[in-house]
Amino acid sequence: MTPKVQSILRFSITAVVVVIAALIAMAMWRHYMYSPWTREGRLRAEVVRVAPDVSGPVSAVAVRDNQLVKHGDVLYQIDPARYQNALNQARGNLAAAQAAARAAGASIQVAAAGAAQQSANATRYEQQYERRQRITGSLISEEARTDALSAAQAARAGVAQAQASRQQASASQQQALAAVEQAQAALDTAELNLERTQVRAPVDGYVTNLEVRQGDYATAGAAKLAVIDTNSFWVYGYFEETKLAQLHVGDGTRVQLMSGQELHGHIESISHGITDADSPTGSDLLANVNPTYNWVRLAQRIPVRIKLDAGSFAKGVVLANGMTATVIVERGR
Repeated sequence: MTPKVQSILRFSITAVVVVIAALIAMAMWRHYMYSPWTREGRLRAEVVRVAPDVSGPVSAVAVRDNQLVKHGDVLYQIDPARYQNALNQARGNLAAAQAAARAAGASIQVAAAGAAQQSANATRYEQQYERRQRITGSLISEEARTDALSAAQAARAGVAQAQASRQQASASQQQALAAVEQAQAALDTAELNLERTQVRAPVDGYVTNLEVRQGDYATAGAAKLAVIDTNSFWVYGYFEETKLAQLHVGDGTRVQLMSGQELHGHIESISHGITDADSPTGSDLLANVNPTYNWVRLAQRIPVRIKLDAGSFAKGVVLANGMTATVIVERGR
């Protein structure tokens, strides 16, 4: 083989290797820079921070750390003695209010009977006065007529007083009935508070990082433990902004956990905003623009929410909030 042929052959082999390397480099560049996939995926779930509705010392803890609980299961118990006493007092107050309402009803009946009697008396005395007025001559004295008139007027005043007493009794009954309603509401609240001394699981899930202990003081509204909702797992994939044009809501995805397990889902939504660290708001509410400039500009990561398909993973697969995953978008699925 002549030196010229050898030179051409070496040049050709070198050229072929360079072309192949360039094609591989281009393919790798497109794969890593523009293909719709990312290693920055995080498995997420709804974390329910369970807080008691009433305050008091914890008398018993019914669960263990990392235990699976069902909706409605008792997590821990707050000492119910104080709330039981409040319930007993509310029952007594309701009974007293009901008795007062019955007494007010009886007062109305007595007042009504008195009003009826006074009305009958007024009618009788008015009739007597009218009869005496019709009698002429000396058959009846002027004093008798005057006495009849006074009796009729007194009877009419008695009727007015009896009607006022009846109205007063009716107002007292209304107040008593309102007191009964207030006592009933207080009783309902006391029963609810006693029931809420048992803190129950709001969802199906796992108790995580259990730190509540018997004897701790639980304050109403302050979370004492967290429950991971087992029916709420999803994936957050942080995709570079250069790849967003290839992502669409509804695209199928493969989620590969670092444990080797594979899940399937689809894009549920794409975030439309992240914090701009280079331009925070200043103390006077104006933009605080950074005067320096980074020559190397990295693509921003945009969160993409991925909903896991039902039945996409085998039973027994361990899922935990915060697990790392690789997300690959399958646009044809």
